[in-house]
Amino acid sequence: MQKAGGIVGIDVSKRHLDVALAGGVVRVGNDRLDLDILAQRLRAAETPLVVVEATGGYETALVIALQTHGVPAAVINPRQARDFARAQGRLAKTDAIDARILAQYGEAMRPRPLPPISATQEALAALVARRRQIVEMLVGEGNRLELAHPQVRGWLEAHIVTLRDQLAQVDAAIAASVAANAALTSRRDILMSVKGVGPATAAVLLAELPELGIIDNKKIAALIGVAPMNHDSGQHRGQRHIAGGRPSVRCALYMATLTAVRHNPALNAFYQRLRASGKPAKVALVAAMRKLATILNALLRDNRPWQDHAPIQDGC
Repeated sequence: MQKAGGIVGIDVSKRHLDVALAGGVVRVGNDRLDLDILAQRLRAAETPLVVVEATGGYETALVIALQTHGVPAAVINPRQARDFARAQGRLAKTDAIDARILAQYGEAMRPRPLPPISATQEALAALVARRRQIVEMLVGEGNRLELAHPQVRGWLEAHIVTLRDQLAQVDAAIAASVAANAALTSRRDILMSVKGVGPATAAVLLAELPELGIIDNKKIAALIGVAPMNHDSGQHRGQRHIAGGRPSVRCALYMATLTAVRHNPALNAFYQRLRASGKPAKVALVAAMRKLATILNALLRDNRPWQDHAPIQDGC
């Protein structure tokens, strides 16, 4: 691997990686040994950045290997890469083409590398993802139980009991994982000092929004998916809507905001002021989500817990 020093794009699948380098695209295995060898070569090539898509977890081992060897890595939403390809008129799709598109996206857009991921945070992310899966299954089984035939009701009830038991175990494991890391414990305590943010929301933010407290409020809002997007064309000025972002983080923040606008004096006053000015409930709630994200970002930036009397500076 030559010392090109250019941005590298990697298309990730379960069994292999397609790596777009200056000299072309090469395919390597997606196992620990191959990942370590690849990361060492990219480090030797003085690679400034590797860009990969979020692929439901298949990219995690690659990112950890890259960070272990000091190679910056950025993980982007697959939709960003698809939109970038369409904007260039690139409609064909293969693993090799996708890898080249990621490299070109990196050169053009310069996405921010991920903060370092510790082994504890990796484990926490896996636990949080499993918790979300269990909750989704519980909701599904609960819905099926309502209309279930007596012939299958017993199986559904037994499965629900099993899922609830596993949920309790996962919650305990999440708590232990955070408690074992002093930095995560401190960040969790700061997050939970804000009324409305409970252990589940804090765990999601810790595991899936590590940028919180590091980047500015506009970027945090965009990462979560609560930044208003323009819908204008010519003289027409369309209604602003939220779009993109990380759905799991947005869902957790939404649930926290529902509680915060009732029990957190600052968020309640903010929400009520918007409603009194004529804003629809949904618009006011999204604005409150964005406000809560701003508060949490500022508290982690300043490394201090919430205090009702202390002002929050919007800058970051």
